[in-house]
Amino acid sequence: MGGSTRRTVIGAGMGLLAGTAFARYGFAAIPTTDVPEPDWQVESGAVLRVLRPAKFVPGDETLWLENTKKFSEKYGVEVRVDSESWEDLRPKTAVAANVGAGPDVVLAWQEDPQLFADKLVPLDDLTDYLGKKYGGWFPVTEVYGKKDGTWIAMPVGGSGSTMVYRKSWAKEAGFDEFPKDFPGFLKICQGLSEIGHPPGFAFGAIGDGGWTDTMLWGYDSSVVDENDKVVIDNPRTIESLNYVKELYKTFIPGTLSWLDPSNNKAFLAGEIGLTANGISIYYAAKASDDPAVQAIADDIGHADFPIGPVGKPTQGALCINAVIFKHSKYPNAAKQYLRFMMEEEQYVPWQIASNGYWCHPLAAYDANEIWTSDPKHTPYRDVMRNALPQSYKGTPGEAASAVRAEGVVLQMYSSVVAGDVTAEEAAAEAQRRAQRFYDRV
Repeated sequence: MGGSTRRTVIGAGMGLLAGTAFARYGFAAIPTTDVPEPDWQVESGAVLRVLRPAKFVPGDETLWLENTKKFSEKYGVEVRVDSESWEDLRPKTAVAANVGAGPDVVLAWQEDPQLFADKLVPLDDLTDYLGKKYGGWFPVTEVYGKKDGTWIAMPVGGSGSTMVYRKSWAKEAGFDEFPKDFPGFLKICQGLSEIGHPPGFAFGAIGDGGWTDTMLWGYDSSVVDENDKVVIDNPRTIESLNYVKELYKTFIPGTLSWLDPSNNKAFLAGEIGLTANGISIYYAAKASDDPAVQAIADDIGHADFPIGPVGKPTQGALCINAVIFKHSKYPNAAKQYLRFMMEEEQYVPWQIASNGYWCHPLAAYDANEIWTSDPKHTPYRDVMRNALPQSYKGTPGEAASAVRAEGVVLQMYSSVVAGDVTAEEAAAEAQRRAQRFYDRV
């Protein structure tokens, strides 16, 4: 997306886009509890500026803006929406926090709200209302959203990966179903490689390289323990590194330098038979003008990540968490805006238009028709339910964020599979690097 900013100003007097999104997509039977709507009186003359991530799928941004128009129409509040690229959203959020000016509302990444919690409006009344009405918040949302027991951010959604594979090639390799554990995962990788349709998982990008977290956590290891003590140099990490080294032997050449788009391109070109990705590969195949690529869509299978010796799902998710800055002159309008966007009339069609890319943080939205209208969507329904925070097993904050930004875990794995160091040496180096960040806080 580069460094460009996309800006949309939505006035209270403007009409909606052709028809409402709700009418277009229909009404999913979302189970709700009758909870009184909060009585936040919108400030006279309120104007809001909202900063959010640039679209990953076109329908996401389109429906967000349509829903914003509906809010403006109902409450008489002009809203300006700025969409920023992945690279630019994080620093611009930090600038707004530090200078005390700029957007009223930001849809921030991951644990970013934890870095400037004292600059944020508490949102307990908002999250309490939504949680009671829509079946409760998934566990990962409380890790990102709460600070010292207070909600400082409202989780909006998360995107995550599943196993993406060619069903016909898996069957040819002897697998009618995708394996559910690490030993079976190694076997299907070996089988696909043997028939000339190898797997491919990125080592060169922190985003798609996040599959290595599953490998680490699956062995019940982590960067830190529950007390934020750095513990990555341990025998379970060594086991995980050696396991991934065996996996890597089956991969297509070149994955050490793969960036986020690489596995998508390789999969759609028929070069690999298995990878980890969001739902974007499937939709790229469906939308292609090439009949050969369209045919790949029919052959795509999606499956949950395999489970390691720890015995439970151990995958992460890219979460967006909405915050309201204390410098906003219109906190009530901002709360009403966030509540409005999370209500089923707006949220259901937003998820549908996003093609299942954004998974929900509230349990009731399991019932959204997007998850069952196409069986290939269903594995993405539980991304947020099962997600672990990137600070696992510790607490979110500056150190955990720095460890992720510096790719400590990913580089530990890549150095081993490249043959540069032993598993023991890589774990010791990861311990040293992580400790440096945790010693600063």
